Amino acid sequence: MSEIISDGFRDECGVFGIHGHAEAARLAYLGLYQLQHRGQESCGIVAAEGDTLRSERAMGLVSEVFSEERLNRLPGASAIGHTRYSTAGEVSIREAQPFLIACRHGQIAVCHNGNLPFATDERKRLEREGAIFNSTSDTEVVLHQLARSRAATVEEAVAETLCETEGAFSMLFLTPDALIAIRDPRGFRPLALGRLGDAWAVASETCAFDLIDAEYVRDVEPGEMVVITSEGLSSSFPLPQRPHSFCVFEHVYFSRPDSLVYGRSVNESRHKMGKRLAIEQPSDADLVVPVPDSGVAASIGYAAQSGLPFRFGLVRNHYVGRTFIEPKQSIRSFGVRVKLNPVRDLIKGRRVVLIDDSIVRGTTSKKIVRMVREAGAREVHVRISCPPTVSPCYYGVDTPDKAELIAAQMSVEEVCDFIEADSLGYLSLKGMLEAVGLPAGSSCAACWTGDYPTRINSNAETQYAREHEPVPSD
Repeated sequence: MSEIISDGFRDECGVFGIHGHAEAARLAYLGLYQLQHRGQESCGIVAAEGDTLRSERAMGLVSEVFSEERLNRLPGASAIGHTRYSTAGEVSIREAQPFLIACRHGQIAVCHNGNLPFATDERKRLEREGAIFNSTSDTEVVLHQLARSRAATVEEAVAETLCETEGAFSMLFLTPDALIAIRDPRGFRPLALGRLGDAWAVASETCAFDLIDAEYVRDVEPGEMVVITSEGLSSSFPLPQRPHSFCVFEHVYFSRPDSLVYGRSVNESRHKMGKRLAIEQPSDADLVVPVPDSGVAASIGYAAQSGLPFRFGLVRNHYVGRTFIEPKQSIRSFGVRVKLNPVRDLIKGRRVVLIDDSIVRGTTSKKIVRMVREAGAREVHVRISCPPTVSPCYYGVDTPDKAELIAAQMSVEEVCDFIEADSLGYLSLKGMLEAVGLPAGSSCAACWTGDYPTRINSNAETQYAREHEPVPSD
């Protein structure tokens, strides 16, 4: 079996929590179902009933893992859940979250969206002092620090531990008495707060609230810790203040278009990116075709601004799993073809503007361009709704290291030649940031600029390259 992959950024992780509802685990299941796009390797739910926390974790998709029988093993009025794509650590059931431990503070479960670049060094220090780890995850380092805290309460221990933690974290902690949500002071990863009757919910994206009829209230603010108990919700800001560094790629690619992220519509951002792209990178063409699904909203904006007709000239197979049995006889570009197929009568004889959200290694873009040409396109003009990606991310996104990023090694003209397009145009950094509309100086654009908002471990890039080996092309 061969894995059906692309050369793009891999998804990250999704977290969901709910407190004060009799069907907490089932609602967590539904919330995770809506966050499946943020991680497809493994998933898990921990629920609290009385003084006991119970856990169910497994490899696979949410719908595959959680049967009626499994959910019945998770009674209680509060729960947290996680969908995982690894950005640090191995791929195995040991890495599946939420993690659940028992320590001097009692039972505690945690799930995490983000990445802690200095966790490797801290892990080595803890191991020298006798700590035993069950996983390779950076999240487990936080649990060890938490267990060693002499703070009087779990809430104080969480604040004490994360005050000294640098990196990206939107974390949920569950105890028998409380659900704790905390976000790093820079706010790299999103975290939203919602209400369902008397219950409170937290999630990586607001789309998770829609399915359970919860109302989006506001974001958990950068540096904020929200504690939810039977007595209600309390908020504090125990972490040191830092300039905000909201990840712009959440709006470019990661988040679902039906979500509000950082309080702003993802769909609206992508539509505006497409309109700006048409102004900055026009094309003498006959129609606009998105690379589904991430290129759709930007393509609609491009078509509206340019006056060119929008057509679904590529159809995506939504039922392709992570693996697929290839035929013994080699089929050229099989991995792309099993996911995408051209609509020949729309494309044949026409000059096509092909809209995508990003180019990372370039190998998949080349295969898609060839596919469109083989379907009869006279010309293929590629337009990308963000700037060239030149640097890896260390804040919770699985990216290739710099040596594998094609835009870090080639000029725009050279990339255009490599992917065999007639022309190639990227959206400018200024145009992208204006489309997203975040306050000036509040966003992280390091993957396009190489300007990281925090210090990076001197071994981080070497470590990152080792843990994220090049994905073989098909």
